[in-house]
Amino acid sequence: MSMSRTPQDTELGYAPPMVRHFSVFLDNRVGKLRELLGNMSDEGGISVRAISIMDSSDYAVIRLVVDKPATASAIMERQGVAVCQTDVLVAELSTDHELHHLCKFLLAAELNIRFAYPTMPRPDGHPTVVLSTDDNTLAGQILRRKGFRLFGEADLEF
Repeated sequence: MSMSRTPQDTELGYAPPMVRHFSVFLDNRVGKLRELLGNMSDEGGISVRAISIMDSSDYAVIRLVVDKPATASAIMERQGVAVCQTDVLVAELSTDHELHHLCKFLLAAELNIRFAYPTMPRPDGHPTVVLSTDDNTLAGQILRRKGFRLFGEADLEF
């Protein structure tokens, strides 16, 4: 008799909170980033919680985490912005849970970090990092087991 697993069933019985992350592709022209962020703020009252910019001579890839991802997605779709959405982890760092610890634990599980970038400061002052790995569910399980605090989308509305 075989048992099927639902997506939330995991080896450790825990599905970590995930946050929607946007990779936005923009022409590398003066004012395009201000236009994107201004439209999200003006039209949807959206606040950026994390941002990373990679540019080349022709285009830029803007990685974003915002406090209202559904609204941001609708605004970017309406404006014809080229965007890709993925789920990421957001982990809190502290004196006992530093970035090098996070890397060590993921390395021990042979998980690669695809990308990572810091978030804007949280009201409590603790730094957090956006993180994408080969397997975010397993990475989240490992980090939680090692005492890292993980945030979901609701935690970004402050």
